[in-house]
Amino acid sequence: MALKAIISAGGTAGHINPAIAIAKQITSHGGEVLFIGKEGGMETDLVTKEGFKISCIKVAGFKRSLSLSNFKTVFLAAKGISETKKIIKNYNPDIVIGCGGYVSGPALFSAAMMKIPTLIHEQNAVPGMTTKILSRVVSRVCVSFEESIKYLPGKDKALLTGNPIRKNMLSISPAFARDELGLVGPTLLVFGGSIGAKRINDSMLELIKTKEVNFNIIWGTGKRYYDEIINSLKGINISEKITISPYIYNMDSVMAAADIVVGRAGAITISEICAMGKCSVLIPSPYVTNNHQEHNASALEAAGAAIMLKEDELCADSLFDTVSSLFSDKKKLDSICANALKLAKPNASSALYSEIEKLTNH
Repeated sequence: MALKAIISAGGTAGHINPAIAIAKQITSHGGEVLFIGKEGGMETDLVTKEGFKISCIKVAGFKRSLSLSNFKTVFLAAKGISETKKIIKNYNPDIVIGCGGYVSGPALFSAAMMKIPTLIHEQNAVPGMTTKILSRVVSRVCVSFEESIKYLPGKDKALLTGNPIRKNMLSISPAFARDELGLVGPTLLVFGGSIGAKRINDSMLELIKTKEVNFNIIWGTGKRYYDEIINSLKGINISEKITISPYIYNMDSVMAAADIVVGRAGAITISEICAMGKCSVLIPSPYVTNNHQEHNASALEAAGAAIMLKEDELCADSLFDTVSSLFSDKKKLDSICANALKLAKPNASSALYSEIEKLTNH
């Protein structure tokens, strides 16, 4: 009998993409998947584009400061639990999986109360509030960093699996990618997510205007900032080695081709960098909950697998000097690449599916 799973994730692509990777692993073994997401959330688009069905509930996150909106959040949480119970009862899954975002809370809590096997996947080094709370009641907590376990009340339920990543990130060779993109010589990839990161963009803009660049640059500005940046570069003779775009859709090819990656320290970005054995300069966002990106970057830096440059240290000079020193020191660059690859968990999807099988006796 085919495995039936409900997966709940939302808020950011960092939660949703691992959920989709797990869903694809389940369906590749003949199983069925239904998603639960937040009404109007990013997950609605990403999940349906991958061909999965999604049921949406109304839910909101708690503010960490005293706020009247938290009363509404409590009401929506209770309503969300009621809605998810109906969805779970109608779908009758063998397991319910949560991949982060506060939408996971009602789904996992409801399933646990209904005695259905449950699994949380935590992407970040420091677990989010939802994971910490629910680790007491779920069947299994799968983590992506070994240090995550010490933060969990339910440590005995924790298992290190790593982050599931897109299969195409593992199958493309650097040589093929460079040929495909027409790149010759050292290449720097810079991006700050789909929206973009202002401080990274400002530093890159100044770097291009003031530095003599002798390496290829592929720069994804984020859609929010692209027009502004292009207007700022009008009248400036930009090297043909520099490619600027609002969003990098072929990230598998571009990251494979790059020698150095500069970007934020989101868990999925880090997992992809490690899986591809790339040298990276990580600039953690200081605007995320629990400062988890700095913890992510610190974990890699401590292993000699990346260089961390905090946002308050970031400028055109510091970025250019860091990248130039890496390009001129091949031994150090290769060492960082090798250490990153040691941290990779390319079989994360399989490890997670193995746990799902154990929990459901499939």
